[in-house]
Amino acid sequence: MNREWSLDILYKDFKDEKYINDFKRFEDLASEMNTLSNSLADKAKNEETLILIIEKMEEFSLLITKLYSYAELRQATNTTDNDAVSQISAILKLNSSVSKANAMINKYIASYDNLEEIIEKNAFLKEYEFFLKEIKENSKYLLSDDVEEVISKLNLSAGASWNNMQSFLTSTLEVDYDGKIVTLPEIRNLAYNKDKNVRKAAYEAELKAYNKIKDAISFSLNNIKVQVNTISELRGYESPLAMTLKLSKMKKETLNALLEAMKEYMPKFHLYLRRKAELLGYKNGLPWFELFAPIGESDRKFTTEEARDYLLNHFSSFSQDIADLMKEAFDNEWIDFYPKKGKVGGAFCANMSFVKQSRVLTNFDGSLSDVVTLAHELGHAYHGKMIETHRPLNWEYSMPVAETASTFNETVVMNAAIKEASDKEKIALIESQLQDTTQIICDIYSRFLFESAVFEKSKTEFLFADSLEQMMLDAQKEAYGDGLDSEFLHPYMWVNKSHYYSEALSFYNFPYAFGGLFARGLYEKYMEEGETFLPKYQALLKATTVSTVEDAAKEAGIDLENPEFFRKSLQSFGKLIDEFLELTK
Repeated sequence: MNREWSLDILYKDFKDEKYINDFKRFEDLASEMNTLSNSLADKAKNEETLILIIEKMEEFSLLITKLYSYAELRQATNTTDNDAVSQISAILKLNSSVSKANAMINKYIASYDNLEEIIEKNAFLKEYEFFLKEIKENSKYLLSDDVEEVISKLNLSAGASWNNMQSFLTSTLEVDYDGKIVTLPEIRNLAYNKDKNVRKAAYEAELKAYNKIKDAISFSLNNIKVQVNTISELRGYESPLAMTLKLSKMKKETLNALLEAMKEYMPKFHLYLRRKAELLGYKNGLPWFELFAPIGESDRKFTTEEARDYLLNHFSSFSQDIADLMKEAFDNEWIDFYPKKGKVGGAFCANMSFVKQSRVLTNFDGSLSDVVTLAHELGHAYHGKMIETHRPLNWEYSMPVAETASTFNETVVMNAAIKEASDKEKIALIESQLQDTTQIICDIYSRFLFESAVFEKSKTEFLFADSLEQMMLDAQKEAYGDGLDSEFLHPYMWVNKSHYYSEALSFYNFPYAFGGLFARGLYEKYMEEGETFLPKYQALLKATTVSTVEDAAKEAGIDLENPEFFRKSLQSFGKLIDEFLELTK
């Protein structure tokens, strides 16, 4: 089993004849899209014209997705790859050249008075019913064709560039630790070390290292948020959050129900944190550097082969098709495992529906948490498998449901592991799951509070690093309450988390909480209904790209606008906290 992924199914390198030919075709398609958009005024608004437009959009989407996926995945494992950076820039520049054409096409589609009637008459267009109706609905937020073009082109040297700077600075940051120079992912992985002195020293070294880049990255954050505020206002949205919810195909009522339930149950998670602090010998709550400290006697380390076997063993008894996908990922070079200098931190999964595969990046060091991370990212891959039978323009799922299958996988593997564990190991496994759950409840809420505050304050002032640090601390204090020691928080989480730095994707925080509680609620339904639930789960995942979040949930009989669903999910976590408190009293 290889330790690095292979991208050969896409291209061998940028000199590959297939890449060169595809890029040339991409250039031609950009020209054809512009020509098509300029000719629409002379075309009849009928079924044939609509099919012509959709077919051209499909071809363009397939090609840019393939080209960009290859360049982006290459850069993810080596942010100093100049060829990848150059190609990404060229692809984005070409894509921006059709922004005006896309705006014109969307406005043309929206201008069909009889759109629903035409859709009903044609099987091909019927597959795009939700997609086309969304275009018509969202057309009211489009600006003039020229302005749309300017926004897209300027973004290359604005938001997208600020994003790249944050990624580059954090991935190449040199951290001085124990007489050595290590990478940021390496120093952050030491938070899981079983030695308290190592955890504290790593935390201190990490915070010290951020001083090298915090001022530069504060400019990234400010300028991205100002750009989003400006565009949101120009388009007529009430706020960046309202724009995010609209793009997420999610109602404000659903977000309110989620946040209401989360705030009700946060004191329960504070109880867990205080108990963990007691177990580790602290009196004033848990210091930040102990959030991921291992508790209990399960200090098992996994090789990548053992991680594969562990996952296959647990998922085979749950769903053979998920287990089969996992085996394919491990056996066929879908995964890039280990940290190295220049490789981005964290983990992600890139679905490549056009070749019916995915690619998973991790920074694996062999802990149980890393195995759970693999299960999480391979959940994204399974979600990709469920939607790959859709037409190409129906492959994109929205942020809130993006974390559903991944977090469901986490629940499956952790619950199975806890069930079979001895009492001594059970403490460690439950605590590990509570670690992760506390992140999606307390930490995600702190990120939501912080980003909301940044958007609001950046309307009237520039937020220097010291202001951002204080805002981060304030958000953490509100979310974690007395569960953490307020003298040892993390004022630089805004520097580290890439989620804040997308000009196209704001508030990539609450989807993790939604995904966690949604997945937990789905798992509870699975426990009630057994195997008869699995077809509903698959139908729900498939529906996520062709319906609203609320309508997808209805495939499993769930009303997301009622906080009671989220309360039930949190109740199951509350029981887990009670069990942990009982086992450790």
